[in-house]
Parts: sequence; structure tokens; C-alpha cells
Amino acid sequence: MADLIDQARILVKAGDGGDGMATFRREKFVPRGGPNGGDGGSGGSVYLEVDPQLNTLLKFQYETKFAAERGQNGGSARKTGRSGKDLVITVPPGTLARTTIDGETYEVDLVAPGQRLLAARGGKGGLGNVHFANSVQQAPRIAELGQPAEEHELELELKLIADVGLVGYPNAGKSTLLSAISAARPKIAAYPFTTLVPNLGVVEVGTQTFVVADIPGLIEGAHTGIGLGHDFLRHVERTRVLIHVVDVAGTEGRDPLDDFQQINEELRLYQPQLAERPQVVALNKLDLPDGQAQFERVRKALPVAKENIFGISAATGEGIQPLVRRVAEILRDMPNPNANLPRSDEVLQWPVPQVDPNAFTITPEQDGFRVRGQKIEKLVSMLNFAQPESIDRLQRNLEAAGISEALREAGIQEGDTVYIEKAALAWSEELGA
Repeated sequence: MADLIDQARILVKAGDGGDGMATFRREKFVPRGGPNGGDGGSGGSVYLEVDPQLNTLLKFQYETKFAAERGQNGGSARKTGRSGKDLVITVPPGTLARTTIDGETYEVDLVAPGQRLLAARGGKGGLGNVHFANSVQQAPRIAELGQPAEEHELELELKLIADVGLVGYPNAGKSTLLSAISAARPKIAAYPFTTLVPNLGVVEVGTQTFVVADIPGLIEGAHTGIGLGHDFLRHVERTRVLIHVVDVAGTEGRDPLDDFQQINEELRLYQPQLAERPQVVALNKLDLPDGQAQFERVRKALPVAKENIFGISAATGEGIQPLVRRVAEILRDMPNPNANLPRSDEVLQWPVPQVDPNAFTITPEQDGFRVRGQKIEKLVSMLNFAQPESIDRLQRNLEAAGISEALREAGIQEGDTVYIEKAALAWSEELGA
């Protein structure tokens, strides 16, 4: 069984768009031969896709940077460049992807097999000069650069999709119980936090099977992240039933009833509905004299239906079969939202609020002003400033969008710098910008 790696940080970059071309054909009576520069190809996008065969983020420990193909440049004779190939990165079901865009954090939950997230969008190909010809300008010497692609740093977090979660204090016997009811062989030792990552085991009860997750033990304050708190709690969220393992012998010097109450309080403080999830209590370590002596006191005091309380010894196997049969019975009566999930063709996107592409803002910056706006920034990112006609095109767009007038109203002076996207332009009333 592979180690479960449940967190990773990766960098994804889509492919930039290919550049458009400014070329001319050679034909008699056609000015400069006529424009025939082709468009650049679109860059490939990066997708995350759910693969039900995966159960760990282990591969991202060795590979952390991913890039899709760039679009090819356009050619002469109106030839469009080839689009870059999309890159698909597979992740296990239950992966939560998170990124920060313009200072805001967004997250998407990936659960269903085949479900995709458009993690980084490829850039559009630049237009060739054939698109800029008109009755006035019949021989345009202008073409667009390819649009820069999106690039994001992603945080990936795996929340196990298990039917049953084993909860309890460190050394309550969760790992021993998992090894007794399944073929899993977790690391077991007599010190706190032996289980540093969740272990999974498949339990068979007749013809019924269910997945059990042995998750790192809780301590007081876990809901705030103390100890392994958050590492534990995020995995409990998806389980349908909890087996609460209690050291009834009190081998760590604590009272079993206090342990039970503390664990449930941590669940409630982290996520109130977790404390309301069905619980089967396993009073473990009956093989020890102190366990036998305290069993009846603890059983009678627990605020749990008596048919859901079992005395067991994970070490000897005593009482385990009635316990798992009861868990199987509860699961049979509950709907399983994760069972046999059909393959999904859904493509998700980051839930970034839609904005008016024509909207813009102007703010003072250094020795001038910064202009922000979806449409104008895209235009500037694709301008080839080595072509004089690109400056004329930008000037026309600034005037048409009302940006030039807004800059004047903001108090711009001759020689001030106008920052748009990555460009820094000297303002001149003679040229308009």
C-alpha cells in the first residue's frame, strides 16, 4: 500500500498563444502584394482531472511544475499556427484545489471520476495582418503577439472519500483495530502520533464491503490546528460513520469518559455536523485488567444508544465481529453519495466573479498612473511595440474606451508614465498617449 500524501503545492502554466504574422503576397496591382499574414495558434490549457484509480498526491512530491504547449506562430499565405496541446494532470477523487487570483482565494472540489477543472487557460493566438486591412489601410504592417497564458500556484488537498473514519485519542488503538478488521498494515507503536498520515483499509462483511480510514489522533485544541488537528479533521469530513475508539483502560492516565467528550467537542468546534454523524463506540483494551474493571462504568455513562457501544480488544480480536457487523448495518441504511459515482464530463472553472470587460480603473502610481481593465490589459499584452502601427492602434483604443479622457481628468501631465499591464508609456498630448 502506497504512502498517502494528502497535501501538495504545484505550479501550472498554460501555453502562450502563438504570434500573428505581418507578411505580404506578391501579386500585380495589389498594394505591397496584399497582406496575407496568418494567425497564431492558441496555447494549450492545463486541466486537473479526477482519476478514480488514484488515492494519493504522492507524484506531486517529485514533480511540481507543469506547462502546456505554446501555440505556434502564424505563417504566410494566411496559414494559422498549430494550437498547443492541452495538458491533463490526474488527481484522486476528493481533491480540493485552491489558488489565489488578484488577491482573492478560490477553491474547487473534485470528486466525480472524469470531472475536470480548467486550472490555467491557454492564451489566444495573435491576429495576422490580414485582419487589419481596410479601405484606408490596405497594407497594414501590424500583427498581434500571442496572448500570455494564465499561470497559477495551486494548493492541492486530499480529503479522503472513506465510508468510515476511526476517531480517538493517540494510542487509543485505532491502527491496531484497522489491522484487525482489514488487510491494511499500518505502523503501530506505543507513542503519540504513530499515525502521521491516514491509512485505508477495506472491510468485508458478508457480501458487503466498506472503506475505513485510520486517521491521525486528536488532542485538545485540534480544531485550531494544534498537534495534527487539521491533518485529521479534513479527512473526517467525507466519512458517513465514525467508529470512536476509546481506551477504556485509561492507559495514558486519562479518564475514558473525558476522552470521549473531548474528541466530540473537537469535532463540534471544527464542523458542527461532524459531531452529529452516526457513531459506534469501541471501548478498547478489554484484554487489560483496568479495561475490564472500568467497562461497565463507562458503558453506562456514555450518551450513546447501547446497541452502538461495543467492548473490544483490538489486540486479541475480542468483540470485533459484532462491531463491524453493526457498522455495516448502519451503512446499509444510509445513502452513499460517493458510491458508484458516474463518470462526469463536467468542466469546472475557478469561481472568479464576472466583470465588465470594458470597465477600467485609474490609480496613481510612482511617476504616473496605472490603468487596469480586462479588455485594455489584454490588448496591451498582445501589442507588438516594435511595430509603429501598434502605438496608433493603442491610441485609438484609449480614446474610444474613454481612458484618455479619464487620465486627463485624473490630472495627468506631459511626460507622466501610463502603466498598463507590463507596458510603461510616456504620456504626450501631441500623440494622445
